[in-house]
Amino acid sequence: LPTLVLLNMADELHKQDGGVDVLSLARQLGTPVALVSATTGAGLEAVTNFLSASSPLPEPMELPVVGSTRSVREWAVRVGENANYRRPATPIWTKRLDDVFLNRTWGPVIFAVVVIAVFQTIFAVGQPLSNLLQKFLDVTGSRIGTLLPDGMLRSLLINGVWKGTGSVLVFLPQILLLFLVIGILEDSGYLARAAVIADRTMSRVGLNGKSFIPLLSAYACAVPAIMATRTIESKRDRIATILIAPFMTCSARLPVYTMVIAAFLPNNPLLGPFLGTRAVAMLSLYLLGFLMAVLTARLLKSTVLRSKDAPFILEMPPYRWPKFSSLMMRLVDRGKAFLYRAGTVIMLVSLLLWAATNFPMHNGHPPAIQDSIVASLGHAIEPVIKPLGFDWKIGVGLVTSLAAREVIIATLGTLNGIDAESHSFDLQNALRHELSIPAAIALLVFFAFAMQCMSTIAVVRRETNGWKWPAIQFAYMTIVAYVSAYAAYNIAGHFIH
Repeated sequence: LPTLVLLNMADELHKQDGGVDVLSLARQLGTPVALVSATTGAGLEAVTNFLSASSPLPEPMELPVVGSTRSVREWAVRVGENANYRRPATPIWTKRLDDVFLNRTWGPVIFAVVVIAVFQTIFAVGQPLSNLLQKFLDVTGSRIGTLLPDGMLRSLLINGVWKGTGSVLVFLPQILLLFLVIGILEDSGYLARAAVIADRTMSRVGLNGKSFIPLLSAYACAVPAIMATRTIESKRDRIATILIAPFMTCSARLPVYTMVIAAFLPNNPLLGPFLGTRAVAMLSLYLLGFLMAVLTARLLKSTVLRSKDAPFILEMPPYRWPKFSSLMMRLVDRGKAFLYRAGTVIMLVSLLLWAATNFPMHNGHPPAIQDSIVASLGHAIEPVIKPLGFDWKIGVGLVTSLAAREVIIATLGTLNGIDAESHSFDLQNALRHELSIPAAIALLVFFAFAMQCMSTIAVVRRETNGWKWPAIQFAYMTIVAYVSAYAAYNIAGHFIH
């Protein structure tokens, strides 16, 4: 295919006294090369010209051996020298910051402080915004309800769609705050340093720093994280990373964690305004998922997925101020994705749940929720989850959350909106009414480990070319989640009554 090679960040190259002869490089690669800057727009006219012109096919060329770090490096050095590549000078303040951030003692400490600050921000800033959004949705739902006549249509729109979907939408501020902070850390160049720090830990369990980037992106969503493992040359390391990626706490778990923590744990300060009990609880759940990922990686790399150690090579970008436009584009993209899921998957599940709670009809009226189809499903699986302290409503939520983890919130919002005993409660009060504190802890632990996401299962099947690994992964994570939740429920029950 006709190919155009774009060398981005040309403005940074020139600013730091670097350079490259693009014509010489184009002759070596056998295809056109252009220096561009996505930030300033410089050089992007080359893309338009290339697309509008009739470009020849690239000339055949000899490439380095795939998977051989030495061969790739020697090829890159040779091509760079022939193209008169002049490495940009590293800013002095970048070197000074690296002396601190990459220090073997202070580096991990600073990383821990950054992580704690992220979760404290989610609760200190995100929770008030979430509460405002909740009040807005409640008032809007009440006003819409007054405009509709009593009947099935009003019940469908208010108890089904509005309460189900709205119970998830209230967590949009926390989701956006999480991606804003991650975007700032990534664009500033700090996350590349975090990969180096993580490599020191990951090498002890048989993984290298190349697994860090996919695992880091799994904190947003496991699906692109699993696709990002394609950059890992070792097949065994790649499969191991795929298998542990869903243990990372993705953004879909965040609404579940926030809902349960806010319902059962008061936000008492531990270090003044800098750290509260809810932030510590959230951090503990993220840490719990990470530790299980590390233990699983250690198990895999010492048994079925043994492999040789591979060198970790990563070019450190200079520290820079994040661009406001870039951050906003990222937030808009993630906000659209969240709203799209709320408007499709979550709304569909809410509609199905509403139908399952309103049928079969008795004398032209909806049945009591205990006599509905959804209650029959919940009571059928209740014996399995009762040892964890869960009732049939939580059981239904666990089933529906296979579509997407946050669907459990819409499920409970719909069920409690219809249930005569709890319809007057908000969702947090309804949870306190139905769950004991040990059961709430068990629910958090279950969601920390369970693979409640059909999209992730599908992408694992595609990336591993079969059902073997996704089946093993789903069974393993479900067993770990159930056993851990059972242990958490019983241990907590001894201390909390």
